[in-house]
Amino acid sequence: MYLGLDIGTSCVKAVVIDDQGEFVAQSSAPLSVSRPHHLWSEQDPQSWWAATGAAMTGLPAHVRSKICGIGLAGQMHGATVLDRDHRVLRPAILWNDGRAGAQCAALEAAVPALATITGNRAMPGFTAPKLAWLREHEPDVFGATAMVLLPKDYIRLRMTGDCASDMSDSAGTLWLDVAGRDWSDTMLAATGLSRAAMPRLCEGPEITGQLRQDIADEWGMPRAPVVAGGGDNAAGAIGAGVVDPGDAFLSLGTSGVLFLAQADYHPNPAGGVHTFCHALPGRWHQMAVHLSAASCLDWAIRLTGFDDTHAFLRTVERRAQPCGREIFLPYLSGERTPHNDPNAAGVLFGLGHDSGQIEVGQAVLEGVAMAFRDGLDALVLAGSAPASITIIGGGSRSLYWGKLLAAALETNVIYREGSEVGPALGAARLALLGVAAVPVQHACPAPPIVRIVEPDAALVDHFARRQPKFRSLYTALSALFPEAP
Repeated sequence: MYLGLDIGTSCVKAVVIDDQGEFVAQSSAPLSVSRPHHLWSEQDPQSWWAATGAAMTGLPAHVRSKICGIGLAGQMHGATVLDRDHRVLRPAILWNDGRAGAQCAALEAAVPALATITGNRAMPGFTAPKLAWLREHEPDVFGATAMVLLPKDYIRLRMTGDCASDMSDSAGTLWLDVAGRDWSDTMLAATGLSRAAMPRLCEGPEITGQLRQDIADEWGMPRAPVVAGGGDNAAGAIGAGVVDPGDAFLSLGTSGVLFLAQADYHPNPAGGVHTFCHALPGRWHQMAVHLSAASCLDWAIRLTGFDDTHAFLRTVERRAQPCGREIFLPYLSGERTPHNDPNAAGVLFGLGHDSGQIEVGQAVLEGVAMAFRDGLDALVLAGSAPASITIIGGGSRSLYWGKLLAAALETNVIYREGSEVGPALGAARLALLGVAAVPVQHACPAPPIVRIVEPDAALVDHFARRQPKFRSLYTALSALFPEAP
């Protein structure tokens, strides 16, 4: 058996597959986010570890006893700062934290070659600007920082005692030379750090260490080897079989991602497109990233009084009526692609006396779909155009949302078996690759197709009329509120 652990934002998920790549079992444990100030988003790393233990003990004992390899995936960009004794110095600053906008501008001014080195613009969600913020606003914490780890790599440290990371996750720090797949001394120096504060770099399937005996005993499993794994998006791609050039997926998780696999390094920072290493050696990928996707459903449920996500989606789907005047900008945590704007705000616009629960729900689903269209257009401008898109993540449970996405993107949306499992499956596959040394084609096939949703002509016309209004609304309102309050 091979285990994949995904250290997400809303939960830790554990997935087990057998040596043929077949799904065996899964378990999860919830997490919560702290927002102590405007634009801030933090989690206690100890909560990741506690949830990891809960997810592990939630797996059947007979399955745990047969695990012979472990892969890790996790939310990207999170700054987990440790002292010389590997003690956590403060809550981790997460991927959707927007406090470091000024530090991004300062980094780009200090390092004119930043985009060339990293293949990306400086964005507040990335790790390096967070450390620049700490150096300015929490100098005592920065001065005590001896190691900076990403969320999944903190869990690796607790599991094995090793400080290591993979290329795909590390590419999101803004410290990596993405073409050279190595730390950039220039970028590290720009934030007052050196390689001594960075984990050892490995490729995704590479074994980085072995489970500690005390942890193995606690979890009722052997001392299995642990592979490097991948950032959540790259691991999600591995799970969906998105490994060859031109393969693409759309992730409807807490955030939204449109991911395109590539054989070579082709950066294009314009329009907020990310260019990162893939979790497989010698491969890269591009992404359009939207900071709020399925998380918009949670917000809408609180606003409208639906009982839960299932009731929300069922009710909206039963009506299945496109929006009239209502438009939703899903920028509840700012936005990356294409705006690179941490101060972008969520907006519910065009309300009338007849705007009720269902109309708001429809507007939310359509707004997320139109944000993805902006992301697709940014990828196309960067020279990438997927022929079809596999959908993954928790939001993939809704076929109705997939229908809206297919129309907004004017592209076939493919549903596959296990699409809601996401990065944890990819992490398990990376463990199979690294421990059993099987070919990529054996470990990472595209799961069987369950359904293909083709663009509906009437909905395509609907979105074609609304997309310019969606974009102009952001432009008009961003001019009114260019900075955080």
